[in-house]
Amino acid sequence: MSAPVGPYSPSVRVGDWVVTSGQLGVAPGPSGRPALVEGGTGPELRQALANVAAVLADEGLGLADVVKATVFLADMADFPLVNEIWTELVPAPRPARSAVQVAALPLGARVEVEVWAPPARGGAPARECSFLGNDARQRGPCPPPSGPRLLSF
Repeated sequence: MSAPVGPYSPSVRVGDWVVTSGQLGVAPGPSGRPALVEGGTGPELRQALANVAAVLADEGLGLADVVKATVFLADMADFPLVNEIWTELVPAPRPARSAVQVAALPLGARVEVEVWAPPARGGAPARECSFLGNDARQRGPCPPPSGPRLLSF
């Protein structure tokens, strides 16, 4: 998984739930900075889902744990292709999913995916939260669910 393209956390735990930021079809480019994979919507979606899986793995989860996904598309004409790849890569039972056409995505991407996942289906409780701070991913105890959590960068 490449570094985020903006000042945000790849994922945040809220209680036992994991919410990911939108993942693009990016991989480290020649300079080490995130760069879109070539080939358009299909390759971008495959890489975006690989990035989602990597973020979830950092939280002890996988694609099979996802219960809600949102797919942002630059062109709704790509919806059949998204369904084809989704069926191939996302295990059944598949999560609830929304697809939304947007005017533009970061880096000129064609697709972006964000997901929500509860604790692992094995019932293991969450052990810690993940957040981004001072340019490095940090882990620590989850804050109580008493209100919004502000992140400082």
